[in-house]
Amino acid sequence: MDYKEEFISLFNENVKRQGAQELIDWMLKTDFFTAPASTKYHCACPQGLVMHSLSVFNVMMEKHFEEGKDSLESFTVCALLHDLCKAEFYKVSARNVKNDETGKWEQVPYYAIDDKFPYGHGEKSVFLIERFMRLKPAEAIAIRWHMGEFDGPNGFSVSQAYEKYPLAVKLHLADLESTYLRERNTSAVNKK
Repeated sequence: MDYKEEFISLFNENVKRQGAQELIDWMLKTDFFTAPASTKYHCACPQGLVMHSLSVFNVMMEKHFEEGKDSLESFTVCALLHDLCKAEFYKVSARNVKNDETGKWEQVPYYAIDDKFPYGHGEKSVFLIERFMRLKPAEAIAIRWHMGEFDGPNGFSVSQAYEKYPLAVKLHLADLESTYLRERNTSAVNKK
């Protein structure tokens, strides 16, 4: 099973709310399943975004899911959709780089940001999801604040969000671990 199939299977198995299929149908029309997760930091490769989303789900389940206390549906929604804002966000471009061996300049591909709807990061994901499917308040807060302090100078707001919604803390921790510990060697445009 490839990343796209795994994502869709997990989503369909765990998410049963109204609008879920319409959301998946829309995602299939975007580059979500082929896009990178970043320009150069983590999963900067084809399918990197879906790889990262699955990694965040796995970390959340392994490290933070408490049977009887947490909702598998909410964990699935948050982990798999937290970076939906990155669909249709990157483009492959080219730049000149000097080849150290030949001394000649060569064009090499790289990912550039091409944000056609600059609405923020977490809030853009929430907006896109809610065009199709309603989020629970804890899910919306978790997705909005999954970047923590990396998402701007909103320390008081993020602190309140984390205090009130443990799901937000769990998503943030899973995103950090996936990005900085598990995905360190997935940053090349040409990887397949």
